[in-house]
Amino acid sequence: MLADLAAVFHWPPSELWALDLSDIRRWHQEAKLRTGGSHG
Repeated sequence: MLADLAAVFHWPPSELWALDLSDIRRWHQEAKLRTGGSHG
């Protein structure tokens, strides 16, 4: 999930590691919507 967020939003690792699990899940869903993805 973190790799997906980094690729879609261009966030550096320091920003990703600061997120808690609920934020990671929420942003991962947003990344899937932005890219048209439906898996995972």
